[in-house]
Amino acid sequence: VTFYLLHDWDRMVAAIDTLLPRDHDPRIRMIARDIDRTLASFVRGQGTVCLILGAFYAIALMIIGLQFGMVIGVTAGLLTFIPYVGALVGGALSIGLALFQFWGEWWMIGAVAIVFFFGQFIEGNVLSPNLVGQSVGLHPVWLIFALSAFGSMFGFVGMLVGVPVAAVIGVVVRFFLDRYREGLLYRGLTGGHADNPTQRPAVFEDTPDPHNQPGAGPRDGEEGPA
Repeated sequence: VTFYLLHDWDRMVAAIDTLLPRDHDPRIRMIARDIDRTLASFVRGQGTVCLILGAFYAIALMIIGLQFGMVIGVTAGLLTFIPYVGALVGGALSIGLALFQFWGEWWMIGAVAIVFFFGQFIEGNVLSPNLVGQSVGLHPVWLIFALSAFGSMFGFVGMLVGVPVAAVIGVVVRFFLDRYREGLLYRGLTGGHADNPTQRPAVFEDTPDPHNQPGAGPRDGEEGPA
């Protein structure tokens, strides 16, 4: 399926483009470009997190002296692209191997476990909120909320797609907020300058009739008072 999607992607996009409403297709294209950039930024940010955690796990396990520590660390880092899977798989493999290699040396086994607990803590509270959240334009609080909400509603699949879906929703919401700020409902009849009289639109009042002013003479063709 992926092969055929990549092979016919341009043709599919062109077919969809012909169905867009002609009056709104520039805005729809703009939203689609923003979504495309956001998803690409998500992939780059998540990839950066994977590289950092992979290097951390590999170096830490090699310092401890765990056999195949580099292989397990790199594997755990790559699997971090799927939330929590990298830490679970890498932690299970490392602790299982440590039990055979360091049996009786409990502090060594504990050190292996601490490496993955610490890595998971850093990923969830520092790396993902800052690297991934900033790349997709989401505040770290909303990023954590998206993972929690989608994970509770849709389980593992929700955790996997929670951040990209939240980023797409953010793009659409920002678009409509920009349209709202440009609209009459937000700006009002004064154009947003109600508190500054010097910037209010000019109001033209009726010019007073000079003949109606006190002391004015009679109009042409009219007789004055006797």
